[in-house]
Amino acid sequence: MSETDTATQTHCPYCALQCGMGLARTPTPNGARVEVVERDFPVNRGALCGKGRTAPDVLSAGARLGGPLVRNRATGKLEAAGWEDALDRVAEGLVRVRAAHGPDAVGVFGGGGLTNEKAYALGKFARVVLRTSQIDYNGRFCMSSAAAAHNKAFGLDRGLPFPMADISRTGCVILVGSNLAETMPPALRYLTELKANGGKLIVVDPRRTRTAEQADLHLQPRPGTDLALALGLLHLVVAQGHVDEEFVAERTNGWPQARAAAMAHWPEMVERLTGVPVPALREAVRLFCDTPDGTGMVLTARGPEQQAKGTDTVGAWINLCLATGRAGRPLSGYGCLTGQGNGQGGREHGQKADQLPGYRKLDDPAARAYVAGVWGVHPDDLPAPGRSAYELLDALGGEVKALLLMGSNPVVSAPRAGHIEGRLAALDFLAVCDVVLSETAAMADVVLPVTQWAEETGTTTNLEGRVLLRRKAIDPPEGVRSDLYVLNGLAARLGWEKGFPTDPEEVFDELRRASAGGPADYSGITYRRIAEEDGVFWPCPDDSHPGTPRLFHDRFATPDGRARFVPVIHRPSAEEPDGDYPLYLTTGRVLAQYQSGAQTRRVAELNAAAPGPFVQLHPQLADRIGIADGDPVAVTSRRGRAVAPAQVSRAIRPDTVFMPFHWPGEGRANTLTNPALDPTSRMPEFKVCAVRVERADS
Repeated sequence: MSETDTATQTHCPYCALQCGMGLARTPTPNGARVEVVERDFPVNRGALCGKGRTAPDVLSAGARLGGPLVRNRATGKLEAAGWEDALDRVAEGLVRVRAAHGPDAVGVFGGGGLTNEKAYALGKFARVVLRTSQIDYNGRFCMSSAAAAHNKAFGLDRGLPFPMADISRTGCVILVGSNLAETMPPALRYLTELKANGGKLIVVDPRRTRTAEQADLHLQPRPGTDLALALGLLHLVVAQGHVDEEFVAERTNGWPQARAAAMAHWPEMVERLTGVPVPALREAVRLFCDTPDGTGMVLTARGPEQQAKGTDTVGAWINLCLATGRAGRPLSGYGCLTGQGNGQGGREHGQKADQLPGYRKLDDPAARAYVAGVWGVHPDDLPAPGRSAYELLDALGGEVKALLLMGSNPVVSAPRAGHIEGRLAALDFLAVCDVVLSETAAMADVVLPVTQWAEETGTTTNLEGRVLLRRKAIDPPEGVRSDLYVLNGLAARLGWEKGFPTDPEEVFDELRRASAGGPADYSGITYRRIAEEDGVFWPCPDDSHPGTPRLFHDRFATPDGRARFVPVIHRPSAEEPDGDYPLYLTTGRVLAQYQSGAQTRRVAELNAAAPGPFVQLHPQLADRIGIADGDPVAVTSRRGRAVAPAQVSRAIRPDTVFMPFHWPGEGRANTLTNPALDPTSRMPEFKVCAVRVERADS
């Protein structure tokens, strides 16, 4: 029998692909060594990136927390403590602040890496036990603009309305603002297969990334002009007679208004705004509209979404799909490449400020009544919607005086990070649950070490809407407990002896009941079905339902079953270059690191491949300011200054610099980024701000 046959079947802890993997245990004198082995799973078909392959390294004692830490009030230092004392200290801090200032003085901040069970329990804990409206999560920083646009156009938000396998079979893909060759490498095979099958790939990115190098056509717009680009393409679709008039008439509403908005963005104007030449615009329309079978997809990621106009930008790309009939049909549609491991499930079951389980709306009386019934409370006892993620972090130390934080590291990952670090320091009380002593955890009054993916069972929902089962492979260290244990212990100390079980399957069964009848209906999904069927796609409203791999083929999820065009027009970014800050900054990820780097920076192999931040700039810019490759570069915005070595490259526009955001310290990219918010999604504008660049020693 092979290692693969005996390995625990589970999933990678990192990105939203949630690649299948096996975990094999090898006995050692000190216990057991865990190794990743190949698993035949539909999404990744055995392939893994370096992050997934080395994920067990973070399980080792040297990389992670081994017991609770409590800050000594006399010395100000974190010291080892027992679990009972640590939980008592957290409960005391939350109760003290709530008694003095009211329930909304206590905040809760979650993470897109939490399992569905944890996300559900955290939202319930905030609203039932703490009775606070002040809960949101870091997933707001990932795909909230796409989610808002999805809901406006289709009446339902699921990252992809089709399985990943469909991507390789469509006629043309427009990939906007995604470098998936580095952010989710196993997904690159779908684009390779797309081209092998005769399909075309158009990549939209200010940088010539590894992904853009695979494209038949690379459009390289100025940061912040994706909206103008989408409108210019739709203008050409109309002008060249590519509108699917039958589809538009039978399956959509609002086309006249959207058409009028697009026609105000003629090609020459769009070239001036974006820097993309008119012939390239025309070629993009030709490739997208002239496919042999009339199929095509638009896939967006953080590039167009992490903008103060991200919802409108995604809406413009959806309008392009609708006008050409590339939606609601086989092998066609708009999709969002969700980022975090449970970014999809995390926004469906109650972590988000305005949502209840099942993707219900917190301000909907019927939704409140239903979920309150499942929870055994009165609907009037549930708080109203609260602040969005950045607004919650910005309120710390002011109206919000205590914070319980799970699975997030905003000291590195939040926009205007220096300011947010200051707000965290101003809190009366901070408790952090994490695997490692992250930069945020190091600021806490109490740090609670929690189990990792291989040490617990639970579900996640990948970017396809496929609900998956992570299985426990090993026991955690003696001093480590699960997040569910933490919530159970805190709830009991705050007067709720029941309602917060520690068994994940019991929590999931309650989640199923709470989601029943909602847009994200999990009621027909069980652990057994997930294991037997390689995951189950929601919505799945009963045990006999097969799940829904493909959405919208018969109707859209709107009251009349029609998709809705949303008319949008281009507007400048919240901050454009000027005489003092003459360049654009855009940020992103690199292959060997993940998100704030709290885990991947502790893996030797990954750290060797990507040891620190850098500033990518064009040779023309480097020559102008006297910079050579490797020289220290200072990048300054209106919010702060970051310093990192230069990476001189023709892969980036001359008017733009790029920094990855995985590191703290003087190279922290999010010191610079702009917290200007999208008016609908409340997404900060991570992807574009104005900066100046100079030698760090000048």
